[in-house]
Amino acid sequence: MNLSETDDPIEMIRRSGADPQVLGRIWEHYRDRLRRVVRLRLDRRLQGRADPSDVLQEAFLDFQSRAAEYAHKPDMPFFLWLRFLTGQRLQLIHRQHLGTQMRDAGREVSLHRGAMPQATSVSLAAQLLGRFTSVTQAVQRAEMQLILQEAINALDPIDREILALRHFEELSNEETAQVLGIKPSAASNRHIRALKTGIPTWPTKSAMSSKQYSWSRT
Repeated sequence: MNLSETDDPIEMIRRSGADPQVLGRIWEHYRDRLRRVVRLRLDRRLQGRADPSDVLQEAFLDFQSRAAEYAHKPDMPFFLWLRFLTGQRLQLIHRQHLGTQMRDAGREVSLHRGAMPQATSVSLAAQLLGRFTSVTQAVQRAEMQLILQEAINALDPIDREILALRHFEELSNEETAQVLGIKPSAASNRHIRALKTGIPTWPTKSAMSSKQYSWSRT
């Protein structure tokens, strides 16, 4: 049973004493959003060794063990806290499987509350193309992916991260600013700048739902 718009997950945790059934209901409500975070940021080298379900299962256990403490003194918005827990678990899984290979600073982006595996150009391009089934031929899809990767690679890392947060994780501008530890005005300006730097047109939610996409370059 999903939460309603009036349900406050923090109050639900407090009133229930972090009852496991209540925690399970809350987690299920946010699972799809968290899965998008993991799919975007799980290192592609781990295909076949780890998948989003593994990460989410471990993150859910972290949520169960820490929910009462968080609800007693919440220090960030609830979904951002769930995202933070999931990111921590994702980092641990990366380090467990990749070891010293994770020392490459280019695979992490420094955020306000620690490091999170960055959304790479390969991952962003693959996720974007995966949303639009009209690109059916393998050769055409490969060409489009290279175009996207080239454009995304040209972005400043923080601008690239803002696009990932806004367009794929669907965070608000205020949430994006809090995740990155910058002012909302700075996040908004960077978002606008990123959309004007020659990257192929990014999809709106209406375009996603109708599976329409423009491949024109600005």
